[in-house]
Amino acid sequence: MYVTKSGEKIFVIDAHVHVWDARPENRRNRYGQTFIDTFYGAHVGMTPPDQRWDQNRFNYYGAEGAAKDLFEDGYCDMAVMLPVYLKDFYINGFNTTKLCSTLKDLHPDKVVLNGRCDPREGQMGLDKLEEDFATYGFKGVKLYTAEWNGVSRGYSLKDDFVAPYIEKCRSLGITNIHIHKGPTTHPLDYDAFDVRDVDRVATMFPDLNFIVDHCGMPRIDDFCFIAGQEPNVYGGLALIPSYIHARPKYFTRMLCDLLFYVGPDRLLFGSDYAITSPKWIIEKFMDFSFDEETAREAGTQVTLDVKRKILGLNCAKLYGIEVPAEFQIKTAA
Repeated sequence: MYVTKSGEKIFVIDAHVHVWDARPENRRNRYGQTFIDTFYGAHVGMTPPDQRWDQNRFNYYGAEGAAKDLFEDGYCDMAVMLPVYLKDFYINGFNTTKLCSTLKDLHPDKVVLNGRCDPREGQMGLDKLEEDFATYGFKGVKLYTAEWNGVSRGYSLKDDFVAPYIEKCRSLGITNIHIHKGPTTHPLDYDAFDVRDVDRVATMFPDLNFIVDHCGMPRIDDFCFIAGQEPNVYGGLALIPSYIHARPKYFTRMLCDLLFYVGPDRLLFGSDYAITSPKWIIEKFMDFSFDEETAREAGTQVTLDVKRKILGLNCAKLYGIEVPAEFQIKTAA
């Protein structure tokens, strides 16, 4: 929970959180190192100097470290876990559902644990999705279209083998489909992150929610026009708020476009922990506002109610999380 200087209480859900293991003993090959090194470069480049970690802690911080950073120091009331396996690079996987579950074990009421699926795995993957759902009962899954899988270096949501997985999610009652569409990370291929396949599945499955993590950046324009026409497409802001410190003008441009085309009701805050941590981002975001010209372009100022929606209320609605009345937007009598 974040409390403003005037005493207003803000319910915070970090909608993009990981618990990963990138220690040397878990790396399968050199790509296990280059992948985490790219992440660490982003951490150093975007994080204020007094908030930076050393690389050993960055490689592995564990569930207890995550709990402190998120729930004690980071103002978060809840966190949404998004697994990414990367078993081509990491022996036991990078950020598996099982590893993410260690944080939920510590704080079952604060953690939303999601699953993951890879449509290239055919019937075996469908069976595994059903098995994981029976174990964890999650409401969302993560698709990582640029993940390597044997000889495959990525896939498109337009591929014929994707729809049966979305159908399986729907039949299980999994309504939130998170799709990683953001900056490339070595050695993943840039074109495998292309956001211009999202409208296909969004149109085919209008009863499901498609959260595009990182909003397709740096392809923000493509995402904005797709989300503008598809009412079930949401913007997962992870990484975008991280620019508020090192690149504030860039952050302002991105947020302006997102608010104009998508609006404040379909944007979800995420820190992409532990690339960055929520504490300093939330503090800076709560102090943030557009200048007059930018507010006119965006169609709105970044008001306290806009911040309430982005920081927690929008995600709560997607996941059916009950938010106490004291955190809700006050309506005129």
